[in-house]
Amino acid sequence: MNVVRRLVPRPVRHRISAQLARVHAARLARDLRRLAAGSDTIVVGPWLGEVGFELLYWVPFLRWFAGTFEVAPQRLLIVSRGGTASWYEPFASRYRDIFDYLSPEEFRRQHDERVAANGEQKQTQVLAFERQLLRRLTPDVHSRSMLHPSTMYGLFNPFWWGHVGEEWVHRFTRYTRLAVRRAEGFEVPRQPYTAVKFYFNDCFPETDANRAFVRRTLEALAARGPVVSLATNLALDDHTSESGGVEGVRTLPSDMHPRDNLLLQTAIVAGASEFVGTYGGFSYLAPFLGVKATAYYEEPPRYSPRHLLMARSALRKTGGEGLLDVRPVCA
Repeated sequence: MNVVRRLVPRPVRHRISAQLARVHAARLARDLRRLAAGSDTIVVGPWLGEVGFELLYWVPFLRWFAGTFEVAPQRLLIVSRGGTASWYEPFASRYRDIFDYLSPEEFRRQHDERVAANGEQKQTQVLAFERQLLRRLTPDVHSRSMLHPSTMYGLFNPFWWGHVGEEWVHRFTRYTRLAVRRAEGFEVPRQPYTAVKFYFNDCFPETDANRAFVRRTLEALAARGPVVSLATNLALDDHTSESGGVEGVRTLPSDMHPRDNLLLQTAIVAGASEFVGTYGGFSYLAPFLGVKATAYYEEPPRYSPRHLLMARSALRKTGGEGLLDVRPVCA
């Protein structure tokens, strides 16, 4: 492969990749048309990946699939985690939550095993445990087909590699504002409040300087008005949340069930006047709910510019241009 890279000019490689992508997309469209033409339940998932990929690519891809091939909402049974059913409405009316069947500890163990098997977090292939999980979640569904995230990953790889532009993703997605369900058991402030979610990742590493930045930011926000932190104590992936321990910053209930964590966070963000936090997948949630987001990263940038490009392009489609402000950490 390295020899090919050296011998074949980059523009030629990109043209070849784009042509192969078109061939693959045509074949995939035929497969999806056949899938949609049936009458059985289409089990969609399981989604086990990051929030950002779910919001920016997976949900819009499924919305495009359902709309393009006129799939009735009752045929789509979504399998995800954390109470994200509202993200898939109204094009899918059935939902099963993984945390009704797996503990957070089991989920994290499966996450680590999946990353080891795939070499990355992305669900680029259907693993045996995923098939077992779907059987465990859907014992009452006897006539079914499967639509796995690997379908979406294979389709969008040429964009992530930089071989095609964002118009390629737009061909197979539909972007809209997200629906919201009311979350029980948590009363948000009645006056305008800021939702915050700081966590450590590749572009915002866990350092003393970044911890101090989080604390200063939370103190400044709390001085202005109510603040609700979305940090949880759930260790579901490699991202460590940071609430800063600042007086006046409300936190999520400690006894929150894992199946409700994203449901509750979505409802809190939807009701906020603004969102402030780490740049990463979760910072896309607020703009897709129509809420302004300010997201921070540490210089030099250690994030994929392709995802930020796609997020801003997608938000223009929803009338949310300007709702995502991404900026470096101030010293």
